[in-house]
Amino acid sequence: MIIFFGPTGAGKSVQGQMIAARHDWDWLSTGQLLRDSNDPTIIQILKSGDLVSDGVTYDVFHKAIQEAKDEGFSNVIVDGFPRTKAQAEWLSKYMDMNGDKIDLVIVLEVPESEIMKRLELRGRMEDTPETIAKRMAIYRQKMYPVLGLFAEQHIKIVHIDGTGTVGEVHDKIQAEIEASGLGS
Repeated sequence: MIIFFGPTGAGKSVQGQMIAARHDWDWLSTGQLLRDSNDPTIIQILKSGDLVSDGVTYDVFHKAIQEAKDEGFSNVIVDGFPRTKAQAEWLSKYMDMNGDKIDLVIVLEVPESEIMKRLELRGRMEDTPETIAKRMAIYRQKMYPVLGLFAEQHIKIVHIDGTGTVGEVHDKIQAEIEASGLGS
């Protein structure tokens, strides 16, 4: 499993999908799975900028992982999960229980000014200036404990400059995947 980490608008989804397509791996975005749920309660939480409850997130994640395994994918790229230390602890236990492991964490680093420009262009329902500011604050508050936990577990973490063209960022990510022995 490869986890893409970074603030909203950093390019996790675009890059995750490109890497997944390149290697015939599955791409799982908890945010997309939650948006696709059409559950009015979940949609309202997303619009407010708050995080969906851990229980709901775990259920969505577990179901998606099982579907990926059933479809025969050899690896999974996870985008948007875990977002808190509690979720990271749950994920570590979940992976251990299922005989799986987190191979690599890729952190896309993008300046906040660039994030704001990107999100204005993206135009998702939850991308209001107030919601973006709230989500950025939550990300900054929650990211260090998650990355700290992964570092304590000796999971390889790479920080990649997420600015530049989509192709340039993709090449940087691909180089790290190959250096980790995961690419073809």
